[in-house]
Amino acid sequence: MNVSTALARLWTIPEIRKKILFTAFLLVVFRLVAHIPASGVDNQALRQLFAQSPFLSLLDIFSGGTLANFSILALGLNPYINASIIIQLFTLVSPALEELSKEGESGRAKMNQYTRILTVPLAAVQAVGVYFLLNSQHVVPSLSPVLLLVLMVTMTAGTMLAVWLGELISEYGIGNGISILIFAGIVGRLPVAAGKTFITSGSEDFFSVIIFTIVSVVVIASVVFMNEAIRRITVQYARRAARGGVVSQQTHLPLRLNQAGVMPIIFAVSLILAPTMVAQLLSRFPNPNLVYWSANLSAWFRPQSVSYEATYFLLVVGFTFFYTAVIFNPTKVADEVKKHGGFIPGIRPGQASAQYLNYVLIRTTLVGALFLGAIAVLPSVVQNLTDVQSLAIGGTGILIVVSVILETVKKIESQLVARNYDKFLE
Repeated sequence: MNVSTALARLWTIPEIRKKILFTAFLLVVFRLVAHIPASGVDNQALRQLFAQSPFLSLLDIFSGGTLANFSILALGLNPYINASIIIQLFTLVSPALEELSKEGESGRAKMNQYTRILTVPLAAVQAVGVYFLLNSQHVVPSLSPVLLLVLMVTMTAGTMLAVWLGELISEYGIGNGISILIFAGIVGRLPVAAGKTFITSGSEDFFSVIIFTIVSVVVIASVVFMNEAIRRITVQYARRAARGGVVSQQTHLPLRLNQAGVMPIIFAVSLILAPTMVAQLLSRFPNPNLVYWSANLSAWFRPQSVSYEATYFLLVVGFTFFYTAVIFNPTKVADEVKKHGGFIPGIRPGQASAQYLNYVLIRTTLVGALFLGAIAVLPSVVQNLTDVQSLAIGGTGILIVVSVILETVKKIESQLVARNYDKFLE
């Protein structure tokens, strides 16, 4: 079945059609609001600044393309993502939050509420940071305390609006709303970035552009392959037969090589951008020590430097393990298998099964984490070799786009299976 036939069939299912239309409507709203500019911005100076700064171009991608316009949504979803990281880290060290996370749907709702509350002060602080950053480049004029407060409140409200739209998509639409909003921002800017690459690259750079295109295709194919790769663990269940006796039934417990999906990339990018913003803030103070640390931070985390790429790689690997540990609990899975009369052949039920699952999970996650980290930094390496710099976000953007598409397709397939339909793509 080809893609067009599958999409046509989806359109005939009322529930899924409504979700797709609802998601599309909210994406249109998000893109429209993203073009409402904040007041007092020199747009020409802003465009020149973004053309010269890979760091700001990277930050703009993950704001959904809103920072380049300095719109009321300029902060994008970065404060919410940072708040999610903080809450999940506290879950590992706080017994109260850990118990709350185990309370099912009600616990998750409470955790989401804590994340939204924490997003507000983080957005306010980041709004001030972005203002000082752009003010130092003479893009935004100096504001009085009252006007600065108004700007901070406006940008914080914009972030909470984006979070609300994302949660509406998650609840009533298709896929993870936060990921889809970031996906929409990347897709919306990729044609512009691709056009700039081919326009600015002369005939002497044509070979470099071809190499970069081939690498992009290889990255897409590799991401699809690794996202679909599964380590199957055999599980047997003993069932009573209708005429007495016991019948053994065999099934498989699938462990994906990339359990965490696209979230490690999003988390890693959110943190890798933080030191540069701190350096920009420190440079505003006349203290020589602060200026010294600001210069060191800027040099260490300069995009495409060795230290920047190494830190980015380690963050992706670390967050892959971290997020996998959050979403997959070997002890809980082993207890569920034991509760339903199942066992892993050759492994005793209970604690021994949990240890075996944890052993397999660490090995599979290591492969997925190293792959994600390598793919994340590979395009930057290729850019340094080919001198094609216009698609600085290429690798990370491709990872997120492909991963979000695969996750959305899987969610659609699960809804089709729930309604006894065939798979979306065969």
